[in-house]
Amino acid sequence: MSSPSKRREMDLMKLMMNDYKVEMINDGMQEFYVHFHGPADSPYHGGVWKLRVELPDAYPYKSPSIGFVNKIYHPNVDEMSGSVCLDVINQTWSPMFDLVNVFEVFLPQLLLYPNASDPLNGEAAALMMRDKPSYEQRVKEYCEKYAKAEDVGALPEEKSSDEELSEDEYDSGDDDMAAGPVDP
Repeated sequence: MSSPSKRREMDLMKLMMNDYKVEMINDGMQEFYVHFHGPADSPYHGGVWKLRVELPDAYPYKSPSIGFVNKIYHPNVDEMSGSVCLDVINQTWSPMFDLVNVFEVFLPQLLLYPNASDPLNGEAAALMMRDKPSYEQRVKEYCEKYAKAEDVGALPEEKSSDEELSEDEYDSGDDDMAAGPVDP
């Protein structure tokens, strides 16, 4: 790729071509939301999360910033801010990775294999180590309470990015909203 802006554009298009719902936050391609579904064979299955993605000016040479907007119960996700503790995003990022890797490999792996020894949510880590069935039940409760498709505006059919927003969708998209969780 000849420039970071072309790479951003290409990675964003690849994400949309892989059937991820993407909502742009502003006119640029640096900040957007992505709807992410919990992986099958995990207690997160059936959950849908809105993740805020910010691409730095130096992307892909610098990693994206990724945070959960709606609450998730996970040892490596801060419950209040939605920040994600994931080495491949925070420390070992490579320009060879792209956004599809993040959403199809890195985040599903994080949900399938939490690292309780490096927690951002100490309570979740302790419960997971002490009583895994109770931890999985709490995960499912959070999915039911905070991660339903209708809560993040996910629709069964994908909208193309050039369709007009309805008035309700427009009103709900505050540009100055923090990337932290949203309580219903």
